[in-house]
Amino acid sequence: MARGKKYKQAMENFDRAQTYSWTDAVKLLKEFPERKFDETVELSFSLGIDGRQAEQIVRGTVMLPNGTGKELRVLVITQGELEQEANEAGADYVGAADMVEKIQEGWLDFDVVIASPDMMGQVGKLGRILGPRGLMPNPKTGTVTRDVGQAVREAKAGRIEYRADSKSGNNAHMPIGRLSFDDAALIENARAVTEAILRAKPASSKGLYVKKLTLSTVMSPGIRIDRSELALT
Repeated sequence: MARGKKYKQAMENFDRAQTYSWTDAVKLLKEFPERKFDETVELSFSLGIDGRQAEQIVRGTVMLPNGTGKELRVLVITQGELEQEANEAGADYVGAADMVEKIQEGWLDFDVVIASPDMMGQVGKLGRILGPRGLMPNPKTGTVTRDVGQAVREAKAGRIEYRADSKSGNNAHMPIGRLSFDDAALIENARAVTEAILRAKPASSKGLYVKKLTLSTVMSPGIRIDRSELALT
């Protein structure tokens, strides 16, 4: 893919092989050429796991202390009294079989799907639609639960999902905010995600776990983070 003048200009400002502290990396990121929109800031981990083995899949959720900077559209598939709970918690869409049917017809105007356990028989029909998009509810990520109200509040507040397995090339990518966030907020979010990934290390993973960690926006080159920033607190 051809790179524009702004990308080439950004590349002149740093050494791709050099590693940076969180503070210096965020500062450098903000020195890159400005875009006409508020770019999403991302972390990318290259992990030393064998994602073909079920026990080495790295998957979970983490709460970003300062949110993502994006207003997420939350769909809750449930029924009975839990519908009211979901609505009161701020869900954007709430329903049961009607929502399943709507998705089967091609509707996908949502970012997070939460389902109560009693609805999974029907939600399971959506696996081929939601699965490839990373939207399928799963107990491991707290999106299959009877506590739908709490799940909605956490999603709205900035809980994000991470996953690394063979399909992703043993890599994990996740947003940690917007470029307009102040430096301290981005760094706090980055540390929260990094700690979650470190704590999720599979017991059977051998050798170097985090092979590479980079910080970037969706349009910038990746800035490598120094290994000294990977210690658990």
